[in-house]
Amino acid sequence: MYLPHQRGQLHDLADDSAAYDSVLADVTEQALSRLTEDGSLEHPAATDDIGDTSLGITSLLALAWHRTKDRRLPDAVRRSLAFHLRARVYTEDNPGYPNLTVRKSSLPYARYVLAPGAHPIGDWPSTVWALLQAVNVLDAADGLVDDDQYRELLDVAGGYWHWLTEATVFNPQDAANQAIGCVVGGLMLARHLPSDEGELVRRRAMNLYLGEIRARRIRDRGAPLPPEHGGAYDNNYGPISLSFLAQAHRISGEEVFAEDGDALARYIDARLAGSGFDIGGPRYSEQHSAFESVLGLRYFSRRIGADIGRYAGDTRWGRHAVGADGGVDGHFAFMLVWQIQDTTRWHRTPRTEPACHQLRAGAVTVSFDDRMTPTVIEAGGSVLVAGAVERQHGFGPVTDGFLLCRPMGAVRVRDHRFGDLAAKLVSKPVVGRDHVLRHLQSLYVTDGTRLWMTVVVERLGGERYLLAGMPYVVAEGDRFRRTGELPPVAAAGDLRLTHPPADSPDSFDARHEVTQQQVAFELALDPRGYGNPDEGWSHVRTTTALEAGPAPGAPEGLDVFAVRYGPEATEPLSVECERSPEGLTVRTEAFTAVLGEPDAHGEPELTLVRGARR
Repeated sequence: MYLPHQRGQLHDLADDSAAYDSVLADVTEQALSRLTEDGSLEHPAATDDIGDTSLGITSLLALAWHRTKDRRLPDAVRRSLAFHLRARVYTEDNPGYPNLTVRKSSLPYARYVLAPGAHPIGDWPSTVWALLQAVNVLDAADGLVDDDQYRELLDVAGGYWHWLTEATVFNPQDAANQAIGCVVGGLMLARHLPSDEGELVRRRAMNLYLGEIRARRIRDRGAPLPPEHGGAYDNNYGPISLSFLAQAHRISGEEVFAEDGDALARYIDARLAGSGFDIGGPRYSEQHSAFESVLGLRYFSRRIGADIGRYAGDTRWGRHAVGADGGVDGHFAFMLVWQIQDTTRWHRTPRTEPACHQLRAGAVTVSFDDRMTPTVIEAGGSVLVAGAVERQHGFGPVTDGFLLCRPMGAVRVRDHRFGDLAAKLVSKPVVGRDHVLRHLQSLYVTDGTRLWMTVVVERLGGERYLLAGMPYVVAEGDRFRRTGELPPVAAAGDLRLTHPPADSPDSFDARHEVTQQQVAFELALDPRGYGNPDEGWSHVRTTTALEAGPAPGAPEGLDVFAVRYGPEATEPLSVECERSPEGLTVRTEAFTAVLGEPDAHGEPELTLVRGARR
């Protein structure tokens, strides 16, 4: 079984002019064959996300005409635009819509589902999308649309803006991607209005961004992030927000959008494994977007100098939204328009400077959470995620059923590089069930092919082991195959892969063909699609777990655990750990590291050399 929504690194999609001309040619032929007598370009099977979709195809046909001057397109643009203005602009309140602040405003809006009252909760984002499709058509109207149609569309676009910002609660789904999209729509609309009116809309858009979006950012892993459905970041919507920030900066030049996009882009870079795999989010923990993310990932990859285009998107939507039959759908068409218009090229080289919440070199990645506990370890094509024991999640020593990874005090981080070796030392105070404060040091060292994780903690006593993660997927080409098998790993002590008992409640057996996201939604408090899978996953009591016993020969008063991930990891791992005047020396077959005493500011010292030197 393969993960359904992570299918290939987005920067592998061709993005030259010829590739985009081919995309637009395919859209053109599909649209012209679909165009109905009344001018509809909607996908025949579409039932939701529908209020903006015909207009989205219209915008793509308008862009195609400017590039090709295909004589068939002007009539199709005018007819389909007339259809939207006639049949898809609603001015009567949708029965049951809960977020109105002005009733019977007669302002236009777009419906998520066409039938009155059928599913009104999605009308706000559908209207944002309709506004964005409309301003793209307005941008391309010259030579295509007559003055009457242009003025009518401009009036409707202005009405959409006023409905979104005056007649209803702003951003009712607490989804930053939708809210930033609304701001972009206002900024683009302002360029088509008389100067005084346009300035009012532009100022209102900036105030909404600063006061309703930027001021509500949530910090995660040190980064201030636009919140998605109540959480700091979501795998599907986060990169879409990045695309909206890119477009906002492109059209306005306002530096705040570049600054916030840079911060989000660096955060994404730290989250992603080298293969582009990621997991976690308050709406979709494993579902990834596709072409909707390209603009932001490409634009900001160049700005921050990182290969964030490695993001493994859902390439079934590699160019545009599609129906179940693969046919083009106009939903999100504005993103395809913008990425075709943008001339930024991908930056494909990884950042080399250390990042606090990531250790990455070659084919090895360790991504860390806010507590500096790994969330994802990737080595040798295998990906391990945090395991669980007694509803405690992470990587770290376990004693008496208690996982020692949550800090009780300041967490210190030290990065060091020596030749082809990259290392990160994480020092944190932890407390167990016995209420004793212990100092835990975790050393991660990689040569770009293998990863050594050495954990040193003051003596635990009794039965103890290192929870070294849960094997979850194996990278195979451009896909990720689910796995529950022992990955290529070696340990200095006993090594075992355990699975929950068959009758264990709230457990996750990685051998079963079910994804983390599916289990997380089952345990979430709200229905699938609205619940928080990260919160649901937190209720998992126990999982498949890679467990490593303590290494022999540890210095008195210490427990040492050592694991090596990656190719050739089936060879025995030997780790020596001894006290010295310089601190604690750790030797493996590949390196010698000295974990020095803290400096005058309490920061740990770390030195690293190649080989097992004495």
